[in-house]
Amino acid sequence: MQGLTVQRVGAGKVPLLSETRSDGTVLIRQAAQLGDWPRCITERFMHWAKVDPDRLWMAERGADGAWVRMTYGQGAQAIRAIGSALLQSGLSVERPLLILSGNSLSHALMALGAQHVGIPSAALSPAYALSGEDRGKLAQVVAQLTPGMVFADHAAKFLPAIDAVLATDVVLVSRTGRSETRLSLDFDSLLATAPTPEADAAHATVGPDTIAKFLFTSGTTGSPKAVIQTQGMLCSNQAMVAAAYDFLSEEPPVLVDWAPWNHTASGNKVFNMAIFHGGTYYIDDGRPTPTDIGKTIRTLREVAPTWYFNVPVGYQFLLDAMETDEALADTFFSRLRMLMYAGAGMSQPVWDRLAAVAARKVPGGVPIVSGLGATETGPFALYYSDKKDRPGNIGVPALGVTLKLVPQEGKLEARLKSPSITPGYWRNPALTAAAFDEEGFYKLGDALRYAEPGKPSAGFIFDGRLAENFKLATGTWVAVGALRAALVNAMGGLISDAVIAGEEKDDLRALLVPNWAALRELAGGGEDVLSHPAVRAALAERLSAHARAATGSAARVVAALVLEEPLSFDRGEVTDKGSVNQRAVLRERADLVAALWDADDRVIAADWKGRR
Repeated sequence: MQGLTVQRVGAGKVPLLSETRSDGTVLIRQAAQLGDWPRCITERFMHWAKVDPDRLWMAERGADGAWVRMTYGQGAQAIRAIGSALLQSGLSVERPLLILSGNSLSHALMALGAQHVGIPSAALSPAYALSGEDRGKLAQVVAQLTPGMVFADHAAKFLPAIDAVLATDVVLVSRTGRSETRLSLDFDSLLATAPTPEADAAHATVGPDTIAKFLFTSGTTGSPKAVIQTQGMLCSNQAMVAAAYDFLSEEPPVLVDWAPWNHTASGNKVFNMAIFHGGTYYIDDGRPTPTDIGKTIRTLREVAPTWYFNVPVGYQFLLDAMETDEALADTFFSRLRMLMYAGAGMSQPVWDRLAAVAARKVPGGVPIVSGLGATETGPFALYYSDKKDRPGNIGVPALGVTLKLVPQEGKLEARLKSPSITPGYWRNPALTAAAFDEEGFYKLGDALRYAEPGKPSAGFIFDGRLAENFKLATGTWVAVGALRAALVNAMGGLISDAVIAGEEKDDLRALLVPNWAALRELAGGGEDVLSHPAVRAALAERLSAHARAATGSAARVVAALVLEEPLSFDRGEVTDKGSVNQRAVLRERADLVAALWDADDRVIAADWKGRR
């Protein structure tokens, strides 16, 4: 690069190179070079199986609630056996493995067995098949992939969707249940397959360009698209993670994770992080919901993680328990090195609560970190690992990543290039071409801004999805992502997210995703929570404070309506990880959006016009 300036991050730990072009485009990367990485993920797995076969790799809850454990040595045997069986079944990149299952040991073994011999797999959200509504998304996925086999842990609940969408020549593998209309194989029969020389030969040919899996993402379109994930992507991304988090090489990580493997955050980063470092992965059978958070808490009473991920609403639920349960907090923080959040912005109140508990349990506290990435980026792309005093910073480019900031409509559009970027979308060259710019940078579709103007070493702040941003009737652009985060923060824990409305209107209004626990506490446990005077007064007071503090119409929400019905996966409003799709909610809740500008009793108005 010409005209480079060098800055250092985190007290001189990470030197950055920065170049500014004449058109205002900025290129930023770390000065060091990314080292080597394995040719495939199972090469790393086999390494640990050889050097320490009795080391615990993965554990899941059995039917009786006890832990079912598998070592690296046992896992290696199972992977080789399953890989041999899949090859004998005629699977290939043109006839891959489809996985309809939640996170489980058998799911993990099927995916790794396929990868070991160069067969891609595609894990789908079970909701695609179990939602009970239109199976159009599942049919689209099947049409793109043309799978040769489908795996379902427990076949019975998936059979209606499987029989409706998959041709009868697609083989079914399951732990329980069978199909009467297609060849059905028992999972244990695959485990019993003798490893073959053909499988060993196939494994020897697996390399960086071999497709490991397909991950599906819909973005704002609602239509699933198959993102190619190569072995080179997965392995180089783990090399980036290892370079960012030194403590992973100091001791094998212990991970407790609920997030679904059909998403890149857990299915790529966390899943492979355990394998890369010879760590242990405990499958958390809970979820960050009022009904299932108890399962997560049960697991965290028994297992102390060294690195922990959750979405902000999940941390809210955990804090509600940890702030009053010292034994739970003691176990959770006993060997914790880092807390990570993603999926949505964390509000300052949740951050402060989390930091306070961490400081009480660990001298000096624990870093609370975030970052930025996508299914197409591996996902690990931007990160930080030092302690900060507030949420919002997503860090700097990881080692091996070049960040390109392109001026667009008054913002800086983020584009990325690295070894962990996808080569494209399966069987969709037009979509692939549109995803990259003329220099081969992947276009994230996100805007960023400097945490400190003109200083890359201070990190970056997420500045919204460009596709979500819109103009008011005055022509003023609204940065939706930043405004959503600011509004959630201003509401002081009463909501977990917000959807901003107001395109071509004179002002901004919002649909609020409630934090039911906080609202019920305000209502004193009553039935009509949203109409309770104390609830409405608290919401109005905080909305008014937000509006009075706003610097202009594009940053001020003047009225809001709380969503009574949960966001729908089927309609694309939310992912099964909890990320909210702004455009989909506005489309699917058009009646509530209209109500924001009507004389509707449910609408809460801000009192802000009298501010000085």
